[in-house]
Amino acid sequence: MRKLTAFFLGALAIGSSAAAQNSVPAPADVAAPPASAAKTASGLASRVITPGTGSAHPTKSDLVTVRYTGWTTDGKMFDSTEMRGKTATFPLDRVIAGWIEGVQLMVAGETRRFWIPESLTYKGQRDPKGTLVFDIELVSFGAPPTAPPDVKTVPSDAKHTPSGLAYREIAPGTGTRHPDQHSEVTVQYSGWTTDGKMFDSSVTRGAPATFPLDSVIPGWTEGMQLMVEGETMRFWIPENLAYKGQSAPYGMLVFDVKLISIK
Repeated sequence: MRKLTAFFLGALAIGSSAAAQNSVPAPADVAAPPASAAKTASGLASRVITPGTGSAHPTKSDLVTVRYTGWTTDGKMFDSTEMRGKTATFPLDRVIAGWIEGVQLMVAGETRRFWIPESLTYKGQRDPKGTLVFDIELVSFGAPPTAPPDVKTVPSDAKHTPSGLAYREIAPGTGTRHPDQHSEVTVQYSGWTTDGKMFDSSVTRGAPATFPLDSVIPGWTEGMQLMVEGETMRFWIPENLAYKGQSAPYGMLVFDVKLISIK
């Protein structure tokens, strides 16, 4: 049985993707921070390229959406959202220490250049090594999804199916069509165990998930067929309709799911 989707993979590896053949030109000061750059006690250097429009700063537990390009100090680009043509969204506390510290200095709409010493990147344990230079635009930020207050037990106002699936509507939909068990659906979702620990979320990955409905856990296959496009529903899925105790996460699982579209 295929799992719904991969669980969190741990720290997001900024710089892990291969750079495209075409690259964003390195800034003139890529080799070393200029005298005008601000420096922190950790050794992080930065300067503002474009001021932001916000006044609040993200915390390290926030979900941030950014555009960025990274270079080594010899001007070689190793990663860039510009080459992929889309922003990146991730929990700030999942990335390298220089990003965690540096992005907290920013406000929404700001673009800042960072010179991040190796002690705040991969500590020489993997490529790219040495000081890394990033231009980062902080597009937006906010708190990641939190466990609902009724995550521990099924509330009395939830509806039940004969299989044991429990559910209730969180937000009504705009569509009238329901998927069937063979439909391909696009959704945003977050999942928690009953102790409130989030184990998976398309929201924190910054992109909806698309999959055939007959390839996921039975609770999803059944529950999604109750929904219409635009609707958000909360499901309490007993273990026999999830992973049947054969793999983590164990026990009843709770999902908030928004059905974006049906193919």
